[in-house]
Amino acid sequence: MDTNHFTAFTGQGRKRRHQAMSEINVTPFVDVMLVLLIVFMVTAPLLTVGVPLDLPETKSTTVQGNDEPLVISVNAEGVLFLEDLEIELGSLVAKLQAITGAKSDQRIFVRGDKNVNYGRVLQVMGEIHEAGFTRVAMVSGGLPQDIDAKKKQ
Repeated sequence: MDTNHFTAFTGQGRKRRHQAMSEINVTPFVDVMLVLLIVFMVTAPLLTVGVPLDLPETKSTTVQGNDEPLVISVNAEGVLFLEDLEIELGSLVAKLQAITGAKSDQRIFVRGDKNVNYGRVLQVMGEIHEAGFTRVAMVSGGLPQDIDAKKKQ
């Protein structure tokens, strides 16, 4: 028998048809990254401040700035929060100075529930200003939709 026929059936005489793939397919990686980007874009605004407040409505415009502001919230019971951590008024200045590194130009937003005593919000703002912080602003909720609609008519 011819040895050439034998090698044809065993695969030894054939050229290799399937070579190793040397390219990496990045399409699934890009798909996963785009999905993660969309998820983070949707959830990031929900994670900004964890203290639920009923903010008063105003006509003021949004304050623009490059740095991320610190947010101090006063809920309806007058309890004070630095970001989402409950804090006493006496330790507020020390914590602010520790966080900012005593940087007096750090933006600080004060959010007060519309049902809290106005004096309590002013007391908090006074403590912050007295500590030397110069960029302190109050945050409101903006105009409700029905008031906007009436003004346009």
